[in-house]
Amino acid sequence: MSRHLLTILVEDYFQVGAFGDLIQEKNWTRFETRYEINTRRVLDLLDTLETKATFFVLGWIAERSPELVREIVSRGHEVASRGFYHRPLRYLSPEEFRQDLLKTNKALEDACGQQIKGYRAAEKLNYERDKWIFEILAEEGFEYDASFLPRKKTQERYAHKIRIGNGEIWEFPYPTKDLKIALLPIAGGNYFRQIPYTFMRIFVNQWIHESNSPFIFYFHVWELDKNQPRISAATFLNKIRHYRKLDKMEWIINETLKKHEFCSIAEYLGINAESKIFKARVDRPIEQVHLTSNFQIPITIVVPCYNEAETLGFLAKTLSELETDLGKEGYKAHFIFVDDASTDETYEKLLDLFSNKPRVKILRHEKNLGVAAGIMTGLRAAETEIVCSIDCDCSYDPHNLIKMIPLLTEDVDLVTASPYHPAGMVRNVPKWRLFLSKVASKLYQRLLDSEVATYTSCFRVYRKKRVLNISLNHTDFLGIAEIMGKILIGGGKVIEWPATLEVRLFGFSKMKTMKTILGHLRLMFSLTYLRFFGKAMSIQTFSSMKTLKSERENEGGN
Repeated sequence: MSRHLLTILVEDYFQVGAFGDLIQEKNWTRFETRYEINTRRVLDLLDTLETKATFFVLGWIAERSPELVREIVSRGHEVASRGFYHRPLRYLSPEEFRQDLLKTNKALEDACGQQIKGYRAAEKLNYERDKWIFEILAEEGFEYDASFLPRKKTQERYAHKIRIGNGEIWEFPYPTKDLKIALLPIAGGNYFRQIPYTFMRIFVNQWIHESNSPFIFYFHVWELDKNQPRISAATFLNKIRHYRKLDKMEWIINETLKKHEFCSIAEYLGINAESKIFKARVDRPIEQVHLTSNFQIPITIVVPCYNEAETLGFLAKTLSELETDLGKEGYKAHFIFVDDASTDETYEKLLDLFSNKPRVKILRHEKNLGVAAGIMTGLRAAETEIVCSIDCDCSYDPHNLIKMIPLLTEDVDLVTASPYHPAGMVRNVPKWRLFLSKVASKLYQRLLDSEVATYTSCFRVYRKKRVLNISLNHTDFLGIAEIMGKILIGGGKVIEWPATLEVRLFGFSKMKTMKTILGHLRLMFSLTYLRFFGKAMSIQTFSSMKTLKSERENEGGN
């Protein structure tokens, strides 16, 4: 029997604890997934090294990719539970924990046809706080857990059995090095990337030569993916935690697996991994359901883009979901993408992702004019009366449109997403930017004698005929507030929808802080003059259609 245990965590780069405050579970489907290619890369590596492992798989992944789970088993490895959504145990009650186990086991067992005998929690557990899980694990038929990180110099540092009533369950804790002042985790993964491997190599060798307990080695499949998308909204420390030394992880794994003999936990315990509880569910053809033809209200969604190449993959998946959901609500979505003379690969990626789709136009400015210019270009090119504008970075969830569009009744000129509405929210946006935006909105509110709380949101639903002839003095971020101000001064009606504003996940903000502050002050003066004297100061007519360099259009599916 091999002495040491290889455990591999099957999860994607956007599902990790480092980004838990930024990325919500409901948005996982919008990310470019890389777990399949990364898992198969790991499987190929293990085949080469003739090594077997325990793969702790998220239930969310098993539901979406059952064939991947089957492949893990067919190549001789054990599948175990990582929970369904990668939720920390501290957020779950005992009953919620039990239900999560059952839901995950169903997804895994449906995929691979084997009973799931092992569990590892989303975050490392504490013996003093989390021992209550052992009873539930035993009741649900688990034979071992591998979740605990020892913090004290006790025998609980090593693999051991725990008595539960008339039964027992094994615990395989993360290995640690006793530094006399504290225990240092040496189990692999992030620890191998953050601490110089020269030291970790020594500590691992000491464990193996001095302990009778197996060394439990782990890593995530995403740790072999140095080209994974970067989450730009992450904090400096979380970026280090997640991305540091990804390029070195594969050779570290190679060296460790070549130097020591590893196996799966099931093999170590003598659990018969081949015992089937039923035949794995095979893929069945999906029966097509044909709905009766109903009239759908045509709408246009305008997406201004400037240097957003990193964001477009996420946007494409989000808009695909949105188009389907809008269709269920009785709307036929047309899309207009306006590239504002990007200097990266935005235009080329727009063509690659969207040019062959029906009801899509891709427009391009000859020179960079700003986000308001992009919206006006799209609005003028739209062939529908209802025109929506959204942020390319999805800082407002585009699915808000499903609730906002019905608010655009015949007497309403504009519906705006409003994070500063009493029922609105802001998540993870830098405090200095939030402060400036709130102050600007408060000043506009006072100067325009309006109850509207948010003036700077690009996420809106317009009635085209009410805004088509608005001329702008500002075509950048300031133009967004200018459009709102001129509608209000002209006696228009604005409805606010309380929405959540989130920090952008990819790329970077294009706003120049001092320039924007000074610009807002000038715009406030101009709008005040317009309000009291009935005319604008030095406002130049802006015709966005004169700025188009080229147009790609596919109007199929009308």
